[in-house]
Amino acid sequence: MSEITQEKLDQIKTYINRIKQQPYPGSYLIAVLHRVQGMFGYVPREIMDVVAEEMNIPTAHIWGVATFYHYFNLKPIGKHVVSVCMGTACYVKGADDVLQALKRELGVKVGQTTEDRLFTLQEARCLGACGIAPVIMIDDKIYGELTAKSVVELIHRYRKAAGEKTA
Repeated sequence: MSEITQEKLDQIKTYINRIKQQPYPGSYLIAVLHRVQGMFGYVPREIMDVVAEEMNIPTAHIWGVATFYHYFNLKPIGKHVVSVCMGTACYVKGADDVLQALKRELGVKVGQTTEDRLFTLQEARCLGACGIAPVIMIDDKIYGELTAKSVVELIHRYRKAAGEKTA
């Protein structure tokens, strides 16, 4: 999403310096990682090294925290995160067909981001909308009663809104 610039590095260092004034500054590591992800859209490996140095915490520990919590992304993600519900109700009503259609349309596998960084494809265990299964969530919006055809049309609408060609 965003490039690493000196200005952003300085912002991170300033934030960490404020944290160092608190008791137990190492306990603020997750807050620092949230700040980093907010700035870049993910937690770049290079920034982990900066955080390690500034907070006097081994990079291996920071890596462990960043990989343990599902919230943190270690690679750039798309502008739109597409989560396909694979819960029982959705699966029984055709979620796998919807997922396969999305893989074909986006040209990515689950966990990957399109080359244009417009979409990242994910699976979800349950999105809590079983009554309108199968469902997907794009960013924070739920779409239900989908088919392979309707989900492709939905992706085309997002691409059109972003000024992309729909092939």
